[in-house]
Amino acid sequence: MSPSPQADVLAPAPGLFADRLRVLVVAAHPDEPDEYVGGTAAKLAQAGHGVKFLSLTNGDAGHRSMPRKALARRRAVEAYAAARELGVQEYEILSAHDGELEASVAMRRKVVARIRRWQADVVVAFHDECPGHLDNRAAGRLVREAVAVVGLANVVPDVPALETPPVCLLMPDHDALAHHRHDVVVDVSSTVEAKLRACAAHASQFLEFAPWQRGLLDQVPPVGDWGRVREFVLEHWSPYLHTQPEMRAAVSAAGLGAVGEFAESFQLAGYGRDTTATEMRALLSRPGIG
Repeated sequence: MSPSPQADVLAPAPGLFADRLRVLVVAAHPDEPDEYVGGTAAKLAQAGHGVKFLSLTNGDAGHRSMPRKALARRRAVEAYAAARELGVQEYEILSAHDGELEASVAMRRKVVARIRRWQADVVVAFHDECPGHLDNRAAGRLVREAVAVVGLANVVPDVPALETPPVCLLMPDHDALAHHRHDVVVDVSSTVEAKLRACAAHASQFLEFAPWQRGLLDQVPPVGDWGRVREFVLEHWSPYLHTQPEMRAAVSAAGLGAVGEFAESFQLAGYGRDTTATEMRALLSRPGIG
């Protein structure tokens, strides 16, 4: 596994992937795949590749006033609306309670089954070894442990094992930023509008819960005023929308030229199918298949 972009000299090996990629993004809560991978997901979807978002909890703790059941229903509706904005084929939400996700054998089996059923070529997950939200760290650990056994037929035997493990990438949540390595930087300037609209579709989070946590409720614009909502999200979620200096430095160090105003960053996971940043950059920028 290449430790840095500078080390990459290999071109993508032919024949390892079908023309149509199948990408699975696994997060702990609805809205996280959109926030961290939405631009890349939209680019792949527009090119005709298959993208699925999977949330391991139903997000039923993420509000200051709504009860769990009502919030879980609302967040599912928001997630499906966000998926339509991005062109994501499927947005699956499991029933584990928000704030109570554990890296249990039972949950690992569920993740194994989802990776296999989606026939994932690429899996994007959270870091599991850093500070931060316990659900997010558990989600990262569950993916790492699930990928280790996706090829074992006697593990979750009712779903056929994969012949080849997926390539795995890590996405940075807030607490992982200081630990994240910018191996693969994807310019998402062409799809940032879809990403912004997907984030805004999660109004319970971007316009209610997070502003309440941050003391910004008095600054939240009316839901129907898209121009002001857009600027609000752009301002307060800038690290996950705008290209950060560390991303530009990584792109420059790899000799790749300039990157646009908006980008997303991924780290090679260190598990799954062996790959390089060069290969992943080529893979995530594949042309359309139509």
